[in-house]
Amino acid sequence: MENHEASLKLEMKDVVLIKPSKPTPPSILSLSTLDNKENNNNICQTVHLYLPSENHESDSSFNPSHVLKEALSKVLCYYYPLAGRLVKHAYDGKLRVDCNASSTEFGVPFLEAIANCSLSSIHYLNNNDIEIAKHLVLDLPSPQDKSYPLVFMVTQFICGGFTIGMGISHAICDGAGASQIFKAIVELASGRSEPLEKPVWEREKLVGSITKQPFSQCSIDIKSMASTPFLNQTNNTIIKLYCFKVTGEMIKRLKLSLMKESEKLGFTTFEALAGYVWRSRVRALKLSNNGETMLDMLVGIRRSLKDCSLPKGYYGNSIVNGKVVLKVNEINEKPLYEVVKLIKETKNVAFTADYVTKSINFYETNREEDMSLELEASGAVTVLTEWKHLGFDNNIDFGGYRAMNFVPVPCKMLATIDTCIFSAPNMFDEHDTSMKGGVRIFTSLPVDAMAKFRDEIEALRFLN
Repeated sequence: MENHEASLKLEMKDVVLIKPSKPTPPSILSLSTLDNKENNNNICQTVHLYLPSENHESDSSFNPSHVLKEALSKVLCYYYPLAGRLVKHAYDGKLRVDCNASSTEFGVPFLEAIANCSLSSIHYLNNNDIEIAKHLVLDLPSPQDKSYPLVFMVTQFICGGFTIGMGISHAICDGAGASQIFKAIVELASGRSEPLEKPVWEREKLVGSITKQPFSQCSIDIKSMASTPFLNQTNNTIIKLYCFKVTGEMIKRLKLSLMKESEKLGFTTFEALAGYVWRSRVRALKLSNNGETMLDMLVGIRRSLKDCSLPKGYYGNSIVNGKVVLKVNEINEKPLYEVVKLIKETKNVAFTADYVTKSINFYETNREEDMSLELEASGAVTVLTEWKHLGFDNNIDFGGYRAMNFVPVPCKMLATIDTCIFSAPNMFDEHDTSMKGGVRIFTSLPVDAMAKFRDEIEALRFLN
């Protein structure tokens, strides 16, 4: 694998703060129980790659940074909390958003950069050179800088294309909310006067109640967690983010194989891949046979809230956790369809209104004891999230430039070996008929475990 990080050099301007183009109301805004989960207080980053369309001659006067600055400034009139600062309340320790427009720190940090190469030289971030994406986002150095809910970086390449690096606080929104915000910015950059979808705050709809009612959420005991030989006390393991492409035919073979094993019980693509990928990671990490391993699925709840339906335009967190725990020897020895069936049953329960309500109340009641195993980077936990239907993959083009690819960035969220993302094929895959119905899998692994995981994924091609 070639390393393009050394060849990429960036000429950077000073970071500026983009403010709303019109006055916005000063206020202190509260967040929901789901927003206030401790492991949400971090910046999640994505890079969006644009190329000039084939019918669009490169216009030297077109400046994507200038266009996006103007669009962002207009969008902030609607999404003004994104220009505020996240602050922790001294009394209850909960996060709030300080929207003090008179503050000198009010605004969105924005960085312009010019690259010394073309996008083709970094393979359009379309293979496992995606580690280079971490250079294409604004990473503010000091710990208090994560109080900015939103940061932007635009990098122009000598081929005429450019990248947009967006970093957004998970305490403000989930993936669906981030997609809504990004689309609003691109819509205004394309010439619209206002976003198609107006934002709605209303975080009080997802505030839980303190309760003594027991809630049996599957969990893993730290003492019984499986261990991996790839993590050691010296903490010198090299962990990288990889992208594996699973073709439509591979998924079809997997689902047919499961249907045959289970005597015609049907599974969705998510359920089938979740079980297969979980087992593949367990094997690649060589987890201890007598230890426990957990699959932690992030389940969207918008369709579950019958008594408290979330309005269109709501961009706060709307996900709960669905968890399955097995011993390593069980996941290795059970027929795969039994593992996938457990995943299906757990996911279906997590979709119910009763489970959602109890989950939110559980998070509120135990907020101060919220300990995130996924941040422990033990290898025993696989945190699985699906980005296939977020909307990032819809052709969000503007100014004669085509959205060709978007990738997660190796950051705190993905610098552990726990997170795994299912994403739709990118626009480059349009020319590859085998990727119709396919999935891109982004997962972080120790370098020494990657080859085994790749072999497990490639074995899908030969399922009978």
